[in-house]
Amino acid sequence: MSCAARAAVRSLWRLRAGTLRPLTAYGRRIGVRFYSSGMTLDNVNRAAVDRIIRVDHAGEYGANRIYAGQMAVLGRTSVGPVIQKMWDQEKDHLKKFNELMVAFRVRPTILMPFWNVVGFALGAGTALLGKEGAMACTVAVEESIAHHYNNQIRTLMEKDPEKYEELLQVIRKFRDEELEHHDIGLEHDAQLGKCDFKIGHHPKMMPGGQRMLFWQAA
Repeated sequence: MSCAARAAVRSLWRLRAGTLRPLTAYGRRIGVRFYSSGMTLDNVNRAAVDRIIRVDHAGEYGANRIYAGQMAVLGRTSVGPVIQKMWDQEKDHLKKFNELMVAFRVRPTILMPFWNVVGFALGAGTALLGKEGAMACTVAVEESIAHHYNNQIRTLMEKDPEKYEELLQVIRKFRDEELEHHDIGLEHDAQLGKCDFKIGHHPKMMPGGQRMLFWQAA
């Protein structure tokens, strides 16, 4: 067994055992500590946690690509620092869900290549409409993501708020930051008619029982 494989096995065993030692992933320390709430691989609703982490990871990855596209067009303009600040927070969100993917052994969505291309194209395309178009995109995206996070919070609260408290804290924090981005977009002259769409779930199931995410024009 390779060193990387041994490190991954040790990391997962620490999670299963619920010990207080920090998790590692391929030799790197990661910041996932779900011990006080008793959230382990053995006692969580694996289907629900897998679905939440996979969808949120895909959403944050898509958001990162949108901001990357916006920065490619508007990075040198007066609104560039504003977009960069929001993008930096999205990078933190994605980093956290990358850690959760490892800790809970969740497979990424098969649509990652799709989000890579479409997310960047959406960000760049709306940025080509000017600052107002980019900010309209931000408002629409962040409103949909915040709504999605609220649904997840309700789901976890109904299941076991104490057990999932630390995951709830993560989702609430990210929800609040997405709403901040929404408000920033409005403050920077978002013209909502330039980017009116929503994020949803296609009813068709993908291989492995995963619902396909999609952008729907309103």
